[in-house]
Amino acid sequence: MRRFSRLFAELDATTSTNAKVEALQRYFEQAPARDAAWAVYFLSGGKPRQVVSMASLALLACEVAAVPPWLFDESYQAVGDLAETIAHILPREGEPSDVGLADWIEQRLLPLRGRSEPEIAARMKSYWRELDAQGRFLLTKLVGGGFRVGVSKLLVQRALAAHSGVDAKRVAQRMMGYTDGKVLPSPERFQSLVAKEEEGGSPPLDEGQPYPFFLAHQLDAPPEIFAAKLGPVSEWQVEWKYDGIRGQIVKRSGEVWVWSRGEELVTDRFPEIVALAQALPDGSVLDGEIMVWKDEPVDPPATSIGSPAPFSLLQQRIGRKVLTRKVLAEAPVTFMAYDLLEHGRQDIRGLPQRERRSRLEALLHGTAFKLSPIETHASWADFAAQRRRSRELGVEGFMLKRLDAAYGTGRTKAEGLWWKWKIDPMTIDCVLIYAQAGHGRRASVYTDYTFAVWNRQPQSKEEADAVLEAMGAREPPQPGALALVAFAKAYSGLTDEEFRQVDAIIRKSTLEKFGPVRSVKPSLVFELGFEGINRSPRHKSGIAVRFPRMLRIRFDKPLHEASTLQDLEALLGLGRRAAPGVTI
Repeated sequence: MRRFSRLFAELDATTSTNAKVEALQRYFEQAPARDAAWAVYFLSGGKPRQVVSMASLALLACEVAAVPPWLFDESYQAVGDLAETIAHILPREGEPSDVGLADWIEQRLLPLRGRSEPEIAARMKSYWRELDAQGRFLLTKLVGGGFRVGVSKLLVQRALAAHSGVDAKRVAQRMMGYTDGKVLPSPERFQSLVAKEEEGGSPPLDEGQPYPFFLAHQLDAPPEIFAAKLGPVSEWQVEWKYDGIRGQIVKRSGEVWVWSRGEELVTDRFPEIVALAQALPDGSVLDGEIMVWKDEPVDPPATSIGSPAPFSLLQQRIGRKVLTRKVLAEAPVTFMAYDLLEHGRQDIRGLPQRERRSRLEALLHGTAFKLSPIETHASWADFAAQRRRSRELGVEGFMLKRLDAAYGTGRTKAEGLWWKWKIDPMTIDCVLIYAQAGHGRRASVYTDYTFAVWNRQPQSKEEADAVLEAMGAREPPQPGALALVAFAKAYSGLTDEEFRQVDAIIRKSTLEKFGPVRSVKPSLVFELGFEGINRSPRHKSGIAVRFPRMLRIRFDKPLHEASTLQDLEALLGLGRRAAPGVTI
């Protein structure tokens, strides 16, 4: 743990990419394979399973440090991170320990699950005594299941490549699925990442191994400059961007594996896709989108083959542990294919986009797969006009792929060009009513906000002012009366200076405190943007939005002109007709 703790401190102390890679490379050169296996898992985004709740750890730390809970809470509000607060308040009487990272995880932390509270408390007290403040911080993060570090998976792959002499692209492919929590890291798994390739070929991958996903960059430019920025439309393949789960289908040796972009093996969750893939020849790997698809025509029909359902329906399907007939009937899943990565057991990612597409069309001909259709127009202006229909078609905009581009690794421009040309977000003008401090460097600033809209349009400024006055006097709203209804939370989109400006207003207009949350007198209107909207009985407003973020502060807009529930209903009612799609 001491060596991993030093690595964490080095990574946290610099923003230099080269310095991070060098620190990682030094660690891999020094650490035993057992420890390195777990380090790769955590640094690449693998989530530790929570073995003790953070609330229990906080109470235990208060007991050990003889600190009252109210003082701990105040300290937490100042620090902004629960594990860091615990590490700071514990007595500094640690006894140095040479126990390695793997032993800490496998022999100490994982066995805590299911043990009695007194035994967990005794063990945690003993473990804290073996570590310094940095080690206690890491241990608490790992026990509580909240470990994060400022390093990307790409940097870990670069460091492993430099350490082993294996090509970074090969390391990236070997790491696919490494953070799947169903299989614990081991020395053997680590050695398979850095094993030298034999002359004349590469060591065989596991049969179900997928390829690293190629990711697109967001295209934020007016269509008027596309010709100068991208070149003529004839050099690009343009497809609709669907709102589902990015996935890969791997068919080898008569078996099918389905992987999500999060590198999770999800084969058992989507039996419909497994059935589809049985028609594929061995040695085939498809890239595409997992979606709930409604095959019945809609009114008015845009096509005769149905349309993608809202993402919220797919979310419900994912959350089900048991796939009953009713679930399968209400949320039928399909796979929209848009790329071919392996053909006849040959890796064809290096071929141009046009060639991979041609092979994909030939492979899927006569099958029940849906193939992402290619849109063709004479100019970027024509594409822009078609893009404006995205919401009524149930899609998010366009994907642009250069016809001569290879299939790269991760989000990089060096190995080909993919762009996502998404539609502008839906927007609503809403009122700030609650605030909570952020975390980390924003721990002392209120940055996490709850927003509300009017339940109906105020008839006048005076009527709205009366509601605000009643809120200030803590008077409960009368049934059926004008009121503000909470509907969304957001914590991103503003600059640091704007956050400080809003923080000052929040502190001056606080009505009540509920632990870390402040109820504030409504005084600010924000323009909130979001990607999607759907009904939700779990929310007081009856509506939920996807990926909300603050676009700007509307200092120019009075409170009584903020949006209403009826405005949200109107967004819900935007035409959603059948999206384009082709059955091969």
